[in-house]
Amino acid sequence: MNKRTESFAKARDYAFFLLKFRLRSENELAGRLKLKKIPAETIKEVISFLKEKRFIDDNVFARAWINSRLKKPFGLRRIKQELRQKGVDKEIIEAQTAKLEDYSEGKTVLDLAKGRLNRIKGIDQVSSKRRVYAYLARRGFSPEVIIDTLNQLCR
Repeated sequence: MNKRTESFAKARDYAFFLLKFRLRSENELAGRLKLKKIPAETIKEVISFLKEKRFIDDNVFARAWINSRLKKPFGLRRIKQELRQKGVDKEIIEAQTAKLEDYSEGKTVLDLAKGRLNRIKGIDQVSSKRRVYAYLARRGFSPEVIIDTLNQLCR
């Protein structure tokens, strides 16, 4: 076996090892292969091989990532940011988030805010609103929805 074929086989096997644990984006997988000091040419070959055989697909990855993160629950802002960090194209992110027809950020924020406010009873209303707002903002919900929900709950 020549050196090029050996390098490809090693890179492909490592990519399969990584994909065994969870789906990955093209960019994420290429980055992990690069960390293993695999030549750029070999990385391109492995990525195109995996795409051709449908082991990686950024559309499938984005859909799966969005579904798993909505179960946590996280807001769309945070989910989109995470996908951008993983190297998924903006068009793919927008296309996949547009497919969410049964997702209601307002209902999710309301449920989380009620639960949080119940946990932090005994402190003044301004502090509790600030804490809940910070918690929901860290989870990636839009400020407008958070403010509307908190105003609705604290009337």
